Amino acid sequence: MRDTVQPADLSFFSTLAASGSLSAAARELGLTAAAVSKRLTQMESRAGVALINRTTRRMMLTPEGELYLAHARRILDEIDELAELLGTAKKSPKGLLRVNATLGFGRSHVAPAISRFVARYPQVAVQLQLSVTPPPLTDDAFDVCIRFGEPPDTRVVARRLAANRRLLCAAPSYVASRGMPLTAHDLTRHNCIGIRQGDEAYGVWRLTSGRGASRKTEAVRINGTLTTNDGEIAVKWALEGHGILMRAEWDIKQYLADGSLVRVLADHDTPNADIFAVYSQRHQMSNRIRAFVDFIALELKGEAGEST
Repeated sequence: MRDTVQPADLSFFSTLAASGSLSAAARELGLTAAAVSKRLTQMESRAGVALINRTTRRMMLTPEGELYLAHARRILDEIDELAELLGTAKKSPKGLLRVNATLGFGRSHVAPAISRFVARYPQVAVQLQLSVTPPPLTDDAFDVCIRFGEPPDTRVVARRLAANRRLLCAAPSYVASRGMPLTAHDLTRHNCIGIRQGDEAYGVWRLTSGRGASRKTEAVRINGTLTTNDGEIAVKWALEGHGILMRAEWDIKQYLADGSLVRVLADHDTPNADIFAVYSQRHQMSNRIRAFVDFIALELKGEAGEST
């Protein structure tokens, strides 16, 4: 019974599950696919249950595999945290760091920051996955998620990294041909570029105007001929003069600066999209996670300073 789970299997299985396939895990571990398959078979034999369902194209964790993985990751995290608490890893963060970010922001800001992070901390191995929709907050597949907006879930730590306004913008050519909207209601007569992302309500823009007692928020249902789930494509369409776009300032500030895009309804406010690093409460003591979050916060602060 004592051989049901071996300590070395925990890291192996965590890497295997994160890789998504035997061949990818083999590359990650520096082994042959046959060796990975043999070790998995030995694990399953000791456990007495199947941990992974394998097909020719993909592999999926069995319910027992999901249970094994959850406990393996928790144990590995606790081992890392114990080492850090004892002081063996305080000076040099090390270990695997799994990061998730959105496609556009991940490519343009998170990936370059990770490049500089691993140059400073070479003992940290980073796995970056980009996705259109943020993973569930209860998903233990990632150590840190970089996302827009503070999550409502109190079971996670959400550290605000940078302010990020959503702005309305359009190309000067569009404004020249269709005119500049003067009120929020005017948007209903314009071609607006829609973005379907995450759980945000699609097709409705909320704009707030006025001050004090006269301040009010309007929900405007937009119309347009172009819709996408990719923010970079939406920005490109706006640059090409196809319509009005609502986009996070971090994604368009360079185009506003050089005049390729101009602000629309600049006296109106829209819901912010502040940037947060989100991670589990049990990771608060992790040296590599703290080091990464501190690092990317400084990186984004530096970028924000350069743009002002």
